[in-house]
Amino acid sequence: MRRTTPVAIAAAAVLLTACGSQSGGDKGGGDSGKVSPSASAPSAGGACAPHLELTAGDNGRTVCVTKGGELRLTLDGTRARPWQPVRTSGNALRAINSGFVIQPGDATAAYQAVAPGTAKLTSARPLCAEPTAPGQVSCKGIQEWTVTVRVK
Repeated sequence: MRRTTPVAIAAAAVLLTACGSQSGGDKGGGDSGKVSPSASAPSAGGACAPHLELTAGDNGRTVCVTKGGELRLTLDGTRARPWQPVRTSGNALRAINSGFVIQPGDATAAYQAVAPGTAKLTSARPLCAEPTAPGQVSCKGIQEWTVTVRVK
């Protein structure tokens, strides 16, 4: 099961911030213009990107994607703390095939930006796993995830 520690996420964010946002085929293929890890995804005040990839670390952000572009997201969960399927509001995005969910508890989604406007993506998961033995404390807290997407 893949896990990313907060230290690794912070280090990646610092590194990406120091290097600046890049577009182009650093993956050696047809990904030209693709914005990768979430730390480099443009914010609402910046330029719109033709492709965005979002993760749980993007919670609370506002991002911008150009009309005709694609937005993909992966929320890494666990079998005990699964993410709910991603929901979208508004008509600026149209769901497209996101591929397969490999790990139990993950949520993936993909959208094409079809019209100028704003959409909100949301999901949620339990803050803690359900008790597995008698006498354990139950947790009813929910971790919410929301990203606002502007399409221009």
